[in-house]
Amino acid sequence: MNKEILIWIIALVTLSSCGSVPLTGRKQMLLVSDQEVLTSSLTQYSDYIKTAKLSTNKTKTAQVVRVGKKIAAATEAYLKANGLESEVQNFAWEFNLVNEDQVNAFCMPGGKIVVYEGLLKLVDSDDELAVVVGHEVAHAVAKHSNERMSQQLLTQYGASVLDQAVSGSSSAVQTLAGTVYGLGAQYGVMLPYSRKHEYEADHMGLIFMAIAGYNPEKAVSFWTKMSTASNANVPEIMSTHPSDGNRISEIQKFLPEAKKYMQK
Repeated sequence: MNKEILIWIIALVTLSSCGSVPLTGRKQMLLVSDQEVLTSSLTQYSDYIKTAKLSTNKTKTAQVVRVGKKIAAATEAYLKANGLESEVQNFAWEFNLVNEDQVNAFCMPGGKIVVYEGLLKLVDSDDELAVVVGHEVAHAVAKHSNERMSQQLLTQYGASVLDQAVSGSSSAVQTLAGTVYGLGAQYGVMLPYSRKHEYEADHMGLIFMAIAGYNPEKAVSFWTKMSTASNANVPEIMSTHPSDGNRISEIQKFLPEAKKYMQK
């Protein structure tokens, strides 16, 4: 195919598949339908949860469920209040605490939230847990998995993405699902998002937790604690995640906006 024609096709696909992130308004490329993303992520999640060792700690499990439900309700309330009620149907919330020592948590597209017991060792209150849950829920609301998958589709398939994704075929989506959020990924259950996505999830997560009645200022103390507890300080340039110092600095910039959403 002529190179110039190929460029125009890719440009047209990109322009016709643009979306906007709720709350931040950032434009994003979404080549994959919500249904395909939800189907592929549910498959991955179901496979994972069948083999996961769920926590037997009833108190900690109840804490995860309690905070998760409040954040989920706040998120849906925000979407409905801002003309995005149709997005609510994409979520079927589920909250699990897994008996693993990893300092980690994730939220799959569709609202499947998992927290590891290792993370709770650094959590002193519901507010601090809300920092984590709000952040993970924000990834799902912002459709970061879809955006990352779309970028990979365009890179790997080029113009043929018209047939592979836009036409509704799920073969390419299923192939990439294992890379984007599959089990056994190099960095844990889910590959890390880009720094841009991480900062955006921090921003949105602070607002969701504030709407839910939690104190967004606790994000600073939590990430400071995470920084202190870290066994390996990886330079930000070598990681897709922000450095703790930069993350805290950005969070402090977001706090004035988040506080406006706090319940009176």
